[in-house]
Amino acid sequence: MTTQTALIVDDEPDIRDLLEITLTRMGITTYTAPDLNTAKALLEQHQPQLCLTDMNLPDGNGIELVHWIQQNAPCTPVAVITAYGSMDTAIESLKAGAFDFVSKPVELPRLRELVNSALKLSKPDSQNAAETDDPGLLLGESPELRKLRNQTRKLARSQAPVFISGESGSGKELVARMIHLQGPRAEGPFIAVNCGAIPSELMESEFFGHKKGSFTGAVENKDGLFRSADGGTLFLDEVADLPLAMQVKLLRAIQEKAVRPVGDTKEIPVDIRVLSATHKNLPELVQEGSFRQDLFYRINVIELAVPPLRERASDIPLLADHILRRIAQEYECDPARLTDAAITRLQDYDFPGNVRELENILERAFTLCDEDLIDAGDLHLGGGTLPGGSVPAALENGDAQPAAVPEGEIDLEGYLESIERQAIEKALEATRWNKTAAAKRLGITFRALRYRLKKLGME
Repeated sequence: MTTQTALIVDDEPDIRDLLEITLTRMGITTYTAPDLNTAKALLEQHQPQLCLTDMNLPDGNGIELVHWIQQNAPCTPVAVITAYGSMDTAIESLKAGAFDFVSKPVELPRLRELVNSALKLSKPDSQNAAETDDPGLLLGESPELRKLRNQTRKLARSQAPVFISGESGSGKELVARMIHLQGPRAEGPFIAVNCGAIPSELMESEFFGHKKGSFTGAVENKDGLFRSADGGTLFLDEVADLPLAMQVKLLRAIQEKAVRPVGDTKEIPVDIRVLSATHKNLPELVQEGSFRQDLFYRINVIELAVPPLRERASDIPLLADHILRRIAQEYECDPARLTDAAITRLQDYDFPGNVRELENILERAFTLCDEDLIDAGDLHLGGGTLPGGSVPAALENGDAQPAAVPEGEIDLEGYLESIERQAIEKALEATRWNKTAAAKRLGITFRALRYRLKKLGME
């Protein structure tokens, strides 16, 4: 078994002794340094698997050491010990490349968590993975995608909060998952939450949990999203949609690394990494006053931009093939292929909805094409057809009457689905439930009928 080693850098002998005793009890061989120059010499000599450094040193500071390690010993994770409450200093160290930070007075349980996470990064498997360009969830060979994969690998080695910016449908959640899966928290939970989908009155309970009986309807204890993500990663999607009142509570939970469930009197520590994303312009929202500046700086320690699909059109053939194979597997059909003309048409398209729009276009084309070959005309780009294809022939021939359009606001998707459902039911009844004949009567392919039956839950 390889001996695990760590370097402790602090000019206070008492702190060095405390850290050395704690790490030695964890089975880690330690070296200690009272200043920057001694630390550099020990790092060159022993190449430890972890470095813990105080911020204030006689001949420099911890940030200088972080920069030096990034240049000369990039495989050694470094954590910075900061003064109590100095969040700005902690954020500065994370921006410089520190793995994590711990505040004085040092809490030993928190220190042990940090050390265990850091040592996972020094395992040979982690280093080998960082040297390969395994696409994982981020498919593509374009320079933009290769750069993005390289950035996710580097960010996976840190515990710094990352803000993922990008247009709607560009794959921000996939990027967050890759950061999680390539880091020391990979074995822990990955909890993704759409902040815009939670009613404001339930938000505090959803995030922090609640005690039984704390409000009407609280019939049992609930952990909440923060505690569910303990030991792993919490991904806050569409974080710009959080109301201001919730932003204050979120900031406190992130800074204190603890949550207080609704109806409880004590805070519960949580060990999570926070990743966040939105398609909105967060700096603009900060200027407008609808997003707190202090929260913005806390979640935006490192920003990672996801390129839109139109900027990496060379990835479209690979993405399209992957999507079509997945659709075919889902609907138990042979996979369809794109003609050269279809690929060219897709690469010339602007894709305002990015990868999510590509998935929708291909799913529609897959169900409507007559053979297993999708041509440019089957894509219906900018054609103005209804979602899911054209109006079935059975409706046009008067075999089924669509539901009357209700007054006031309507659920368009639900309304269109009700029309589809009526037409399919009528066609199946008229053909005595012969799907092939019903598909012909509806003017669609058999595969398209199978897709619609599955989509509408009519199988």
